[in-house]
Order: sequence, then C-alpha cells, then structure tokens
Amino acid sequence: MSRSIPEITLHDGMTLPVLGLGTYQLKGKQGAEAIQHAVDEVGYRLIDSAYNYENEGTVGEAVRRCSTPRKDLRIASKLPGRYQEYDKALVTVEESLYRAGLDYYDLYLVHWPNPKQDQYVEAWQGLIEAKKRGMIRSIGVCNFLPEHLERLEKETGEKPSLNQVELHPFFNQKEQREWHEQHQIVTQSWSPLAKAKDILENNTLQQIAEDHNKTISQVVLRWHYQLGAVSIPKSASPERQLENISIFDFSLRDSDMKAISELTKADGRLNDQDPAEYEEF
Repeated sequence: MSRSIPEITLHDGMTLPVLGLGTYQLKGKQGAEAIQHAVDEVGYRLIDSAYNYENEGTVGEAVRRCSTPRKDLRIASKLPGRYQEYDKALVTVEESLYRAGLDYYDLYLVHWPNPKQDQYVEAWQGLIEAKKRGMIRSIGVCNFLPEHLERLEKETGEKPSLNQVELHPFFNQKEQREWHEQHQIVTQSWSPLAKAKDILENNTLQQIAEDHNKTISQVVLRWHYQLGAVSIPKSASPERQLENISIFDFSLRDSDMKAISELTKADGRLNDQDPAEYEEF
C-alpha cells in the first residue's frame, strides 16, 4: 500500500515531496525494478539521479514502467563538473533527457561549484536557459557555499530553488541551513543516514529510537524532516524503502532534536569533500 508524503513549495512555485529516493548505484534491470517498486508500491514521488551516476536511463525506464502518472513524479538529475561551460551545459541537459527518454526534468542541479575552474556561473546560466526552453521545471545546485549562492543571484538575477548538501547527524550544517532559510532556498540532504555502521552503533541514536519504538534510520530521517530538510535516502530493498518512508506518524521531542544535532563534528564530512576546494570531473 502506498504512503502519502508531505510536500513543500519551492520559491518558484513547484512542489516537492519532503522525502525522496536516492538512486546512486541503482542500475540496469534490478535498479529499474527497485525504483518502480518504490514509486508504485511504497509511495515515493521524488527520484534523485545525476549524469555522473550513469543511471539516468535506468530512472527513465522505471518511470515508463510505473503506473503512477508522470505528472505526479519529481525527477531530478545533475550537471557534472566537466560540462560547466554554457554551451556544454545546455547540450548536457539535452543528453540527460535523451538518456532517460524524458521530455523534461522537474529538477536539475549543478552538481558541484568547482571553484578553481570558476565556471559555475556559466553552468547556472545554462540551466536558466534550459528552463526557459522547457527542458527543466526548477533549477538548483548541490554543495554550494553561501558565497557561491550569492554570486549566482548577483550575476544572473536568479537564485537556486534548492541546494543539496551533505547533511547528517555527524555534520548538521547549522549555519548553511540557516542561510538557506533566510534566502528562501530549500535544503536537501545527501547521505542523510551517513555511514550505516556509525549510525547503528551510536548510543544516543539507539536510545532515542528505543524511546519511540522506531528504527535508528527512521529517527534520523525524522530529524531531517523536523529540521526542514528534504532527505533522499537510497535503498533497493523493499523493506528498507518502506521503513525509510514511515516517519510521519511520530515526532521527535525538542530534547531529541538537540541531542541528535549535538552529534555533529567539525570534521564530520564523510569523504572530506569541502566545496571550497573539491573538484568534480
């Protein structure tokens, strides 16, 4: 039986579920089947992909197999670092659509700012044009710091609807989230469950989960929801897909939220990918 997921409205008017399905490493027949199950049987409506995941075709095949109408889905992909020049960005969006066999993406993001290349404004201008041409409904970014976001709006007059950033209990991005909120940019969380071993062995999370008779994953995803962040946990398992979406029948106490947020660490990034330095190909 499918579940209904609450939605938020982006500053450009498009609605987005507050929890979606990550698809990194979901490929081929098994990947398409897993995504289709997540949509038709469990109730997911937001599907996150990327050009560099090399699975846009899998996502597109799943969409075609779904009995859920395309208009009810929100399909996202991302522009890779090597194609940030304006003309290349436009062609890459077209290629993303061809790969997936889709007429449009609901959401398309610049994957990393790649500040050393200094082409992210060009990339953003490319997405603005792709949106004008009807290839994309809403445009956003990933891993952009406030200075990158400020520059986009200053130089193009258009700010992202959403910024997808690394966010989990060990790296809670408090300052970044607050900046987003002040500027009407939605925060989306990648790797929302961090590393499974670290999450499952954490005593604080174990105790809160026991108090609410929920799993640790459910507690962490509820924490994201109550922070106001859109999370995109990945799972090919039908059981885990259902577990991850079943977070809307309980609430964390303020003390729970505080305890989870206090697990953050200054060096809490999973792979030391600092957007001020990291370069994606």
